[in-house]
Amino acid sequence: MASCDLSAQHISLGLKIKRKPGVVAHSLHSLALTYSSSTEASDGEGRGDTEMMQQETAPVPALSKKTKQPKECFLVQPKETKEDATKTRKRRKITDVLAKSEPKPGTPEDLQKLMKDYYSSNRSVIELEELNLPDSCFLKANDLTHSLSSYLKEICPKWVKLRKNHNEKKSVLMLIICSSALRALELIRSMTAFRGDSKVMKLFAKHIKVQEQVKLLEKRVVHLGVGTPGRIKELIKQGGLNLNPLKFLVFDWNWRDQKLRRMMDIPEIRKEVFELLEMGVLSLCKSESLKLGLF
Repeated sequence: MASCDLSAQHISLGLKIKRKPGVVAHSLHSLALTYSSSTEASDGEGRGDTEMMQQETAPVPALSKKTKQPKECFLVQPKETKEDATKTRKRRKITDVLAKSEPKPGTPEDLQKLMKDYYSSNRSVIELEELNLPDSCFLKANDLTHSLSSYLKEICPKWVKLRKNHNEKKSVLMLIICSSALRALELIRSMTAFRGDSKVMKLFAKHIKVQEQVKLLEKRVVHLGVGTPGRIKELIKQGGLNLNPLKFLVFDWNWRDQKLRRMMDIPEIRKEVFELLEMGVLSLCKSESLKLGLF
């Protein structure tokens, strides 16, 4: 079609040249532009058709038969050192011993040994010897067959007579020392058969202020005190509790908490107990006016 149109244009152009020679140059230029544009259009359509045909007929690349398998990742556990293994064995061993070992009743030798171990780092040999207490200072230890009431009746058979003769305020005849306020309440409930009409006072810090306890000790006569070493120490410092009339000091020695610890196994309690012993208790024991018991 394009070639036919061009031939017709040539014929008409030739006729025009014969008639009007002045417009030859302008006509030739127009003809050249028309021819080039039609050629480019036809070439563009041809290329577009060719490209489309090539795209339609282009072969799809086949998937490779071998697909890459995902790589496995392994976490490398850190090697356990000899120190870690030793610590683990030690922890398990201690727990097993506490859980499976049969309980052994405390003895006066246990208390003496703990005192020497505690003071060995800052006391001389002579000072350590002064801490030794004679066997006469100790009452019979609990053999783990007694309740608290039966044990107190055994070590103090004349309790009724003693409490009747006691009329001093700011003092007690018997102190029972334990590790916590909850344990103190348990001990008070368990000594009902022993105490009778005796006046008992709670000597621990939970929900009770020191000033309130000092006022109570000043107002009335108390026969039995049950509490923790920290609060008893504070009452002695503030002058609310006088140890001179004290006849019996009993440690809740063999009882174990949920972690299987005795009261002297807890560092804070052990420290407070030894500080309490140095606040006049040891001197009273050596003068044989005070006896120590391990329940």
